[in-house]
Amino acid sequence: MEETGAIDWWGLLTSRDFLENPYPALHRIREQGPVHFDAASGIYFVLGHEEFSRILKAPEMGRDTRLWRGGWYEESYRENDPVGYRLFGDFQPQMINANPPDHGRMRGVYEPAFRAQAMVALEAMIEAEAARLLDALPRSGTVNMIDGFAGPMPLRVLCNLFDMPQSLDQTIARWSASLIRIGDILMTPEQKQEALDALTEFKDFLRGHIAERRKHPGDSLMDLAIRAHDDGSTDEEEMLTNLVSMLVAGHETTVTLVGNGLMLLLRHPDQMARLRAEPVLIRPALEEFMRCEPGGNMILRVAIADYPVGDPGGTVIPAGAPVIGLIGATNRDPRRFERPDDFDVGRRPNAHLTFGGGAHVCIGAPLARLEGRIAFNSLLDRYPHMELAGEPEWRLDRLNARGLATLPVTLGDAA
Repeated sequence: MEETGAIDWWGLLTSRDFLENPYPALHRIREQGPVHFDAASGIYFVLGHEEFSRILKAPEMGRDTRLWRGGWYEESYRENDPVGYRLFGDFQPQMINANPPDHGRMRGVYEPAFRAQAMVALEAMIEAEAARLLDALPRSGTVNMIDGFAGPMPLRVLCNLFDMPQSLDQTIARWSASLIRIGDILMTPEQKQEALDALTEFKDFLRGHIAERRKHPGDSLMDLAIRAHDDGSTDEEEMLTNLVSMLVAGHETTVTLVGNGLMLLLRHPDQMARLRAEPVLIRPALEEFMRCEPGGNMILRVAIADYPVGDPGGTVIPAGAPVIGLIGATNRDPRRFERPDDFDVGRRPNAHLTFGGGAHVCIGAPLARLEGRIAFNSLLDRYPHMELAGEPEWRLDRLNARGLATLPVTLGDAA
């Protein structure tokens, strides 16, 4: 393990160069070692694929940030940052932040909605939403595909799953944009207050929406949550916070998958031509999108007990220490991937860590993959010709969620 007092980690992770292209810096640091300890923050940064794969599966490693020594759950933090304490406390009761047995109890409520049979039942609805959005775009001309397609499509799908009206799309998108920054770990006071306001408004809305759903029960994800609350599987705060989290994470995951993936195809026209010629490559192509340009920079874990990483330096992560896996580094680790910086839509195998791993592997991964497959099949079928119409712009207002603000594309019937 390298003790990297010389690296200004937060200066690096917040820099414009890193947010636009993190890979050169990640390669340089990973070459120094797969695990780095930052004495200033007490955080262990992991850049090695093998090392972080083990961490994700280790029973000594969890996700409950209340165990973080020196973190938000301590009394000194409550006194110094009451807004942050309330924000993280109000966002805590959900499966993504829980260790066993609470994690399994909550996750078990929603897992049936993401099984293979459930995904098959959603295909027609997702295809219809993709077609509706594409119908609203011109057959030719220049379009920002983030605003025109990649952004609204997953939000519409999620609102259908939760039985929410289209009139709420912009409000939910606004709440989501504020709440996604909780994953940044480093937030300004203004961002914390904005996220707390969004969380409070979102939960207040859900209470009213749930009251209406009780009058007309059905089989939506919302109904699963209501039944789990009524039978005592979850309490009210767990029900509300899990719903908020699934809506926020489910939206952003697919926006970045479609936006980042389309950018990769546009930058590599040979790979787009290959995918058009061999449509069966769409499944490995989706995995390659997520490996090459993952929708998140960081995955957090907190040690439940002392954990020996097994890296060349013999690192032991002590109980209560936070660990951040830098996914742009693990996904391009040359010890795991041949030609790691090459974009190859046919790459197999492709053990990227974008969806995490172990017990906390992303519950919505099957839905994101289904939406991605339908989105790209629809785009390639609709537009025989697509090319970049300018330089895409990365979002610079968030550290973790990695996605585009703009993706200008020229659409046409023929090259």
